[in-house]
Amino acid sequence: MAHKTTVLSGILAVTFTSVLLYACGNVQEQTLPLPSDPKHYAPLEKYEAMKVPAENPITQEKATLGWQLWFDKRLSGDGKLSCYSCHVNEKGLTDGLALGKGAFDKALTRSAPTLWNIGYHAEWYWDGRAKTLEGQALAAWKLANMGGKDKEKDEIRADIVETLNKAYKDQFQKVFGGPANEKQIAQALATFMRTIISKNTAFDKWQSGDASAVSEGVKRGFAAFQKAKCTNCHVGFLLTDLQFHNVGIGLVDGKPKDVGRFANSKIEKDTGAFKTPTLRDVARSAPYFHDGSVATLEEAVALMVAGGHDNPFLDKTNLQKAEISAAEQADIVEFLKSLTETTTIPEPKLPQ
Repeated sequence: MAHKTTVLSGILAVTFTSVLLYACGNVQEQTLPLPSDPKHYAPLEKYEAMKVPAENPITQEKATLGWQLWFDKRLSGDGKLSCYSCHVNEKGLTDGLALGKGAFDKALTRSAPTLWNIGYHAEWYWDGRAKTLEGQALAAWKLANMGGKDKEKDEIRADIVETLNKAYKDQFQKVFGGPANEKQIAQALATFMRTIISKNTAFDKWQSGDASAVSEGVKRGFAAFQKAKCTNCHVGFLLTDLQFHNVGIGLVDGKPKDVGRFANSKIEKDTGAFKTPTLRDVARSAPYFHDGSVATLEEAVALMVAGGHDNPFLDKTNLQKAEISAAEQADIVEFLKSLTETTTIPEPKLPQ
């Protein structure tokens, strides 16, 4: 798969030392600012500052190291996958599959979620089982996604860490003051992920005052989106409430096949509940929902405005059938298309 290696000038909110940016057809080199001030990497005044762990502060060097590791297939157990393999630009930072395959061709049980603004989440994975982004990065690296775990130990294989340490020796020394270990590699990956920011869509331009940035259909669609009470869950700048809801996806004999949030919370109402996905870049991230069971954006919208699929745990407080017309429903789809992100993650040069 070809990786996109350029970004539009002035819009990439990630902390690389320098990247090539294209402006008006001319190539220019631009050094992006350190994210020590939230305004450089957060959605400015539109959302609260990102909560970054005190033990893993963001620095430009660490983010750059994490960016390289993110694209490095030597991270995986079989040497065939990078983190980017499942979160590609042209698929809205997903893999475009209903259920993908991890390292060693192991079948995965849930769809790869988009990572836009992932640093603003408080819990990670569809069911929220990871409580830190560092923990999510390490778990994905160890387990089925990347297959890096030593089968006899609850840690990353020593040969993988050794390979990465040789390749990035000087960088780990500079960033962490010593050789690489699994904790530091996870910290670097998490730091990079905190720079994956979506705030450059046609919708954002419209909301910032450019009335010509979107069509009249998009404007009608946003009104219909609110009328249908989609904002009960897809709210604010992130377009997600970061909460967990049962909307009736993946039912078998009328009950959720995947118990979702319940596996961690043990609260009955959480059965079949999954985290509300952001709608940013949603037009490119099909298929939809945690099991990738809905193929198109039109089908996903139709399902939601119809009130989801009934089951004993359906969140009827936040999801009810919307009284909107077919035209309004079509306009909602147009609104969602205006959330397509123009920022892309460029491919870095990796050390040998």
